[in-house]
Amino acid sequence: MLDISFYRSATNKWIFGVCGGIAEKLNVNPMWVRLGVLLIAILPAGLSIPPMVLIYVALAVLLPNQGDAPLDFD
Repeated sequence: MLDISFYRSATNKWIFGVCGGIAEKLNVNPMWVRLGVLLIAILPAGLSIPPMVLIYVALAVLLPNQGDAPLDFD
């Protein structure tokens, strides 16, 4: 079965660990996830900065820490 569980990283974090947790789940460098989020926020066709900040804060509140039980979508 496909494991789709996300969490905030305890080791790869700058602010809350949201991008680090996504990067660990996708098995990529966290810098690429952070760069992708930044590009989505600043490109003209992107979401713009305020909605991206709200999405990031919402994920920081909703996603559990790495040691806690993961938020499971199965």
